[in-house]
Amino acid sequence: MPIMQRRTTVTTWVGPVPVGSCHPIVVQSMTNTDTADVEKTVEQVAALAETGSEMVRVTVNNDAAAAVVGEIVIRLEARGVTVPIIGDFHYNGHLLLAKYASCARSLAKYRINPGNVGAKRRDENFRTIVQVAIDHGKPVRIGVNWGSLDKALLTEMMDENAKRSEPFDARDVMLDAMIESAIRSAALAEETGLGHDRIILSAKMSRVEDLVDVYCRLAPKSDYPLHLGLTEAGMGTGGIISSTAGLSILLQQGIGDTIRVSLTPRPGGDRTEEVRVAQQVLQALDLRRFTPQVTACPGCGRTTSTFFQEMAEEIHTYLRQQMPAWREQHPGIEDLNVAVMGCIVNGPGESKHADIGISLPGTAEEPKAPVYVDGKLFRTLKGDGIVGEFIEILNDYVARKYEAAAAPVR
Repeated sequence: MPIMQRRTTVTTWVGPVPVGSCHPIVVQSMTNTDTADVEKTVEQVAALAETGSEMVRVTVNNDAAAAVVGEIVIRLEARGVTVPIIGDFHYNGHLLLAKYASCARSLAKYRINPGNVGAKRRDENFRTIVQVAIDHGKPVRIGVNWGSLDKALLTEMMDENAKRSEPFDARDVMLDAMIESAIRSAALAEETGLGHDRIILSAKMSRVEDLVDVYCRLAPKSDYPLHLGLTEAGMGTGGIISSTAGLSILLQQGIGDTIRVSLTPRPGGDRTEEVRVAQQVLQALDLRRFTPQVTACPGCGRTTSTFFQEMAEEIHTYLRQQMPAWREQHPGIEDLNVAVMGCIVNGPGESKHADIGISLPGTAEEPKAPVYVDGKLFRTLKGDGIVGEFIEILNDYVARKYEAAAAPVR
């Protein structure tokens, strides 16, 4: 199914990053450090940014966190990390932003959850945050979450539904309440004085079907940029698959302007995995390119499994490690297509279709590995040095095809 035209027509700037309209879909991530721990937070933000996160959200949940946000941004800039930092506020954001001016100034965007800005003075607290955003020229994401949906609003809509002669299903009412919370909050923000082009909406769910349904209902009701993400997606393969399924369905319909893959990391695990997954979702849909695309066969009884698997992993790893430097030195390198194939069945064909590819001999087949460059046989490799020789050919190809970037003018 072809990807539909993006539905959003408004552009919202988050620092230097444009969100919405015809601009590329933005990859976002979030730290899981204690924000008050400046050193750990700076390190994790830098790692996320280096991996490719274009915006990073941090928790601002207490005085200790709010007091150091400005220092975190200064330290990042000193390291050359200029990724926009977003503040995530719940319950006490109106107090923290009013109290810590350096926090309000340093953040590139504020995230407000309208379901928990205060039960008794909800609108007043919401307006306070919005007014700080106006005073500092910051955009706001109004992030509704089904786990913290405005209970008063949900009760109101459930009561109204119960009076119907033919009541809607409770799930439908809940989805409508999510949308209503977002739309009402956006209207309140604009009434307070926030510009229409300073608002981003999200309506996060934890089940794929619910996520797709709520965004398909929300998208036609507004032209605000939309942030997508399956909240509490889970751990490992399950979280990756669920997030990919939900995001892909929506992106395929032209819905979504920023995305986040909310994976639960294993103890001591790599937080940057969520960035790589988000990038691959966009790349698989041909919406953006972040790294060279590697076509590799899964292996079967025809392949010399251990050698093929080791080579495929080594080439994948090499490309990933080279990308930070290559991205700076060789503009357009993201468009490179590499094939690493395991036997003669599909190997030569896939290698010819790639920019550069290698077709390994399968088990008991003739021990030769032809390398194809731009669709033509370039060289046939033999012996124990196949991997190293192929990487040398790859490096030469990159240097030749992707001209070195011009040195910056000083």
